[in-house]
Amino acid sequence: MAEVTTPVPTDDEMRRVWRRTGLRIIPLIGLAYVMSYIDRANLGYAAQPLSKSLGMTAGQAGLASGLFFIGYVLVEIPSNMMLRRFGARKWITRILVSWGLVTMATGAVQNVAQLYAARILLGFAEAGLAAGILLYLTFWFPRRQRAWAMSAFFIMLPLSGIIGSPLAAAMLSWGQQLTGHTGWRSLFFTEGLFTVVSGIVIYAFLPDRPADARWLTPEEKDAIQRRLGQETARQNADGALTGMRQALSSGRVWMLSLAFFAIVFGLYPIAFFLPTMIATLTGHASAVSDVSSVLLAGIPSAIAILAMLGWAKVAARRSAVFSTAVPLAFGVVGLVLATFTHHDVLFIAAFCVSVSGIFTAMPQFWRLPPLCLTGAAAASGIALINSVSNAGGFLGPYMTGAIADATGDFTYALLAIALIMSGGLVILLTAGRKAEASAAQDPPPQRRDPLPQTHDTKETA
Repeated sequence: MAEVTTPVPTDDEMRRVWRRTGLRIIPLIGLAYVMSYIDRANLGYAAQPLSKSLGMTAGQAGLASGLFFIGYVLVEIPSNMMLRRFGARKWITRILVSWGLVTMATGAVQNVAQLYAARILLGFAEAGLAAGILLYLTFWFPRRQRAWAMSAFFIMLPLSGIIGSPLAAAMLSWGQQLTGHTGWRSLFFTEGLFTVVSGIVIYAFLPDRPADARWLTPEEKDAIQRRLGQETARQNADGALTGMRQALSSGRVWMLSLAFFAIVFGLYPIAFFLPTMIATLTGHASAVSDVSSVLLAGIPSAIAILAMLGWAKVAARRSAVFSTAVPLAFGVVGLVLATFTHHDVLFIAAFCVSVSGIFTAMPQFWRLPPLCLTGAAAASGIALINSVSNAGGFLGPYMTGAIADATGDFTYALLAIALIMSGGLVILLTAGRKAEASAAQDPPPQRRDPLPQTHDTKETA
């Protein structure tokens, strides 16, 4: 009897495997996330004509934006557990198709109450997508590769602003001619339809785990699974949380939740109100201004992509806490600077700094939770962090609109957002450092993966 040896991929070969894997799955999950953010932000793009049509105040508009997060927060954890049970392909498809239909229905609302109901339903439909994708990436990439995978994925966030802004501007300008409905209604119909189609694409091409990937050889699948298994074993040995109850009752997880809450608190008011802020600053209220302010609001997203790409190279050599804290600090500074200028170019420049900082901090933050969470704890803990943070998506726009109504402009609202983000920065520097300190250290680099050299298959001599 002779033993058949199976070649073990070298480090260079594994780097090619990670790149090929990233090119295969990140565009697909990125497509889902792009549609997610566009469908969340479309209310901001359509805020001015929608408010005129339904007779909404800034506070009501902010509430409509924030109501999305009620359903989102309530079912985020159950949704992530369902993804872990049924697989990413089926569950992400379900999320996309259901929220696409709700988005299309939003285009038919006739009053503020119906808009409120549609936004709550949208939150229930979309819940679990972002946390599910973050969990899904842990099924494919170990800690060292996860840093760049997260950065590549989160580039989709500002990219969605670049795509969403001209799409929204086009529908606001020509929607009546294309669909026979007013511009803002056409915007919801069109983006909802695109989301349903995206769900079909996900179902056709997204594999659940490496074992299901047709583009990987059996040796490559085995190498990925064993690398992930070894990392999980090291984390367990160093005291990583493994169970759902452990994650939900962990003070460290809750502190990380508050830190990410502060980051998200800065994101959604900007996404929702920036076109309105620009239109207010330029002093116009025409339909032409509606379109131009939407297009100008896409500039910070374009700058953010460059910042994320540049910072990812620096962050690869630095700790997760440092890599998150520095851009978050820039996010705070940008908001403060925006309150001191009444010039439209300088105002947009300040928001370029702030938006770039917030977007750049997000992928770096998500390097932290997997350091202390594995298994069911990762599914529930990641969902909890995302759920708590998205409460900021409700409170942020509502608070911003209410302060703007009370004071007549957005100055004090921006300062309040900057203050909350500063609090998150302090929490990050304490709880984040503790999470890093408890993480297992990576083993020293080796030329070949520390994988078994043989399989137990046999041949007749």
